Amino acid sequence: MTSEVSAVAGGGTDGGPALRPVAVNLLGVVEHPVLDSPYRVDLDGRSYVPVGDGGIVLGLELGDSVFGLAADHAAPGACLVHPDPEARLALASYACIGNRVRVRTGRAAGAHGVVLGKRGEEGRVIVGLRQADLARMRPADEVAVLACGQGLRPPGLPPDVTIMNLDPAVLDRLPIRLPRARDGAAVTVGVRMIVPSRLAGNGIGRPAVGWDLDLQLPPPGPGAAESAAPGDLPPGDLVLGDLVAVTDVDARYNMGYRRGWVTVGVVGHGASPLPGHGPGMTPILTGPAGSLRTVPDAAGHVGLTAAAVQLQ
Repeated sequence: MTSEVSAVAGGGTDGGPALRPVAVNLLGVVEHPVLDSPYRVDLDGRSYVPVGDGGIVLGLELGDSVFGLAADHAAPGACLVHPDPEARLALASYACIGNRVRVRTGRAAGAHGVVLGKRGEEGRVIVGLRQADLARMRPADEVAVLACGQGLRPPGLPPDVTIMNLDPAVLDRLPIRLPRARDGAAVTVGVRMIVPSRLAGNGIGRPAVGWDLDLQLPPPGPGAAESAAPGDLPPGDLVLGDLVAVTDVDARYNMGYRRGWVTVGVVGHGASPLPGHGPGMTPILTGPAGSLRTVPDAAGHVGLTAAAVQLQ
């Protein structure tokens, strides 16, 4: 980990000496789903049971459609929390996409995985593991997280662009191109789609380092799958691990509207019938649109994959 961090550490925010992000050992506990009612109410006033919201979700992986399950906010793996509220906040704030995790207790003890994203609602960390390991896990299992990445500023990053929630070792495995030097050029990011800020839902006003941003997106329309070329994603579809850009959102601190800015995130959980909710992305980049250029590719985009985070 140390050599990987040093390789991309870069300079300080004022152009001073290079600053290396610190790694911290954390402890998370696999949560049990919690309900205050057996039902929630969807956009059309129909009641539904919110299966898949938290806990350990089986059979869902990076690359699966966010609209493919009869579920609510389903994430590909296990959600970690901590019984102490302040420790839970630290866990959610320090953990970054790509951080390595290891199961410490239970039948899956010794299994290794990786952080895939975050959830809101008091702070949850989504960790992916092999399906066989997830099947052996139970709520209350302890999981160690090697957290590293907050404060990362690699060489060439424009001073008005912020990186967050991303392990330094994963940066060059994503479709993110940094300028070679501080020459005024923009960061270029390949994304599945660009979404206007009016579709941003739950997460607005929340801290970007410990929360996700739900996108109020509809599923692909009837016949979308048939209209797609063989091997291509249907128009309007989105998969877990995709990078998505949201215009006019500033996510440096608490996420909110700011004209002319753009925020890029990694999709970490599936859709939700709940009004104001939807597929959720964990912010990884934010800045003025002139310094952070996003290039949409609806058919050929490749974001965070199991191979990229060595989750195979």
